[in-house]
Amino acid sequence: MHQYLFRLIKHTYNLVGPQEGRVVMKNVAFLSAIQAITYALPILILPYLFRTLGADKFGLISFAQAFVHYFIILTDYGFSVSATKEISLCHNDVVKTSRVYSSVMVVKIIILMISAVLLGMITYMVPKFQEDPLIYLLSFGAVVGNTLFPVWFFQGEEKMKYIAGLNILGEFVFVGCIFFFVREKADYLMVPVITSSVCLMTGLLGQYIVFRKFKVAFAFPTLHKIKMELKAGWNVFISIVAINAYTNTRVFAVGLLTNNATTGFYSIAEKIANMAQTFPLSSFSQAIFPRLSKIFHKSKNLAYRIMQQTQHITILLSLIFLPLIFIGAPVIVKLVCGGYYSEVILTLRLLIVSVFFITANAFRIQFLLVCGQTQIYSRIHIVMASIGLPLIILLIHSFSYVGAALATVVIEGGVFVITFFIVNRLRFPEEFRLIQHRQKRQPLQ
Repeated sequence: MHQYLFRLIKHTYNLVGPQEGRVVMKNVAFLSAIQAITYALPILILPYLFRTLGADKFGLISFAQAFVHYFIILTDYGFSVSATKEISLCHNDVVKTSRVYSSVMVVKIIILMISAVLLGMITYMVPKFQEDPLIYLLSFGAVVGNTLFPVWFFQGEEKMKYIAGLNILGEFVFVGCIFFFVREKADYLMVPVITSSVCLMTGLLGQYIVFRKFKVAFAFPTLHKIKMELKAGWNVFISIVAINAYTNTRVFAVGLLTNNATTGFYSIAEKIANMAQTFPLSSFSQAIFPRLSKIFHKSKNLAYRIMQQTQHITILLSLIFLPLIFIGAPVIVKLVCGGYYSEVILTLRLLIVSVFFITANAFRIQFLLVCGQTQIYSRIHIVMASIGLPLIILLIHSFSYVGAALATVVIEGGVFVITFFIVNRLRFPEEFRLIQHRQKRQPLQ
């Protein structure tokens, strides 16, 4: 398997081309550096926070983070895809880049102000949030920071080193502050304060880099340009909302239907599974999207082949590493939680199964965005959200937080099956018949 994997990686690199391949691999390296550090630091932070704050306060913080994450989704508005693609197609034209940047930032700030009003109304009017209103208000700083942090811009410019540098800086500041300021259970409010402060810091530094290094000039966009950006991001936004209806909502639903301690146990399992999901998949995904978009505009055949082989690589990597986490789940839970909690172990193992479906599908579903099939992309996730959200609530009610993990396996498996058949049935008339013929005649070297 290992030899085949290396041959597959080499063949994919050759398909991309030497120059493009170097850019992609450089960006993968930068993003992997972020994730390697963000992998290592939570190993220190998660056990420390869980044991210092206890399951109930840890669960309350996780619930608050899940709540404000909805506002992060709202302010992002699909620009992580649509604006990234637009920037990547500006071809280093500063005037065009400045127009896109200005329009996107104005829209994001308007949505941010709307989000702040909504947050105030919810914390004031809803009984669940009236119990600890301060934790939600303090957590909202992360929304402001994420709005300012122009990840979409750096991705579009394929300058991942800035994302890497700022995130690494932020992670070290976060960890240092957590160990210094969070010493006992009563310090739980310091966690959202530190999180929000770090997000604001990296967001402002990101803005500074955009203006200083890329010479972007801000200009208030016309109403027509704002409408264009909203239209461009709409389908992706709806898709992201649908996706979060069965991803981020799991923690939120556990928090609503159970208690803070139970939420704490579930969120621990999900955070561990998320680490396995994002590293190294997220690095490849973020690095290859803008490059694949450019390649697609030149050759649909080539883009399709690169997508297929990149997907095969991630499947092979998953088959190597995910079983290790599945088998080692009891040890991992013991290290983090300080005990062998059987339900947490079962939850983690179920979530690892769902991670396999996600990694085995990531580039296939991304290709729908690359080739402009945003409506199909949106419909897949809307359908699964309409099925998944009731399923999550039903299974949490029946099996507590283990039910949330069980629902995740069913949902992600469904997304995998639907996407597999849809992408395989996509055809760019004559070109896709040629690709199948060439693939049969050109085996891996």
